[in-house]
Amino acid sequence: MTAPLPIRALHHVARLTNRLEAGRAFYRDVLGFREIPRPDLRFPGAWLENYGLQIHLITDGSLPGPRGEIQTRADHLAFLVDDVDAVERLLAEHGVERRVNIQADTGLKQVFFRDPDGHHVEVGSYPARGGPA
Repeated sequence: MTAPLPIRALHHVARLTNRLEAGRAFYRDVLGFREIPRPDLRFPGAWLENYGLQIHLITDGSLPGPRGEIQTRADHLAFLVDDVDAVERLLAEHGVERRVNIQADTGLKQVFFRDPDGHHVEVGSYPARGGPA
């Protein structure tokens, strides 16, 4: 058996966007990221950082935008929070449509929502796990 890659941490998540300014405002004003310098990559985009993670917004032009129901099984970015109810109230203040899921067996409350381009985001207060997998 070969050794696993020596990964230390997740550095960034890239999100394609058709709505750069709306995405920048969403990740900054709703989720609390701050914009950081970005090299000249010869295409529009933005880099934002907080919580030990960077979000790289990359202009694309091919995304359909938010459509249909908010999905709980779609590709998504999930954030650990201490107070799910407080996050839900803040999302309401920002006018962000959301879907609440409460797991029947554990009572875990999750809130799912989308960024301006339709990418799904989840927040929850997940139980602690033991060491590395």
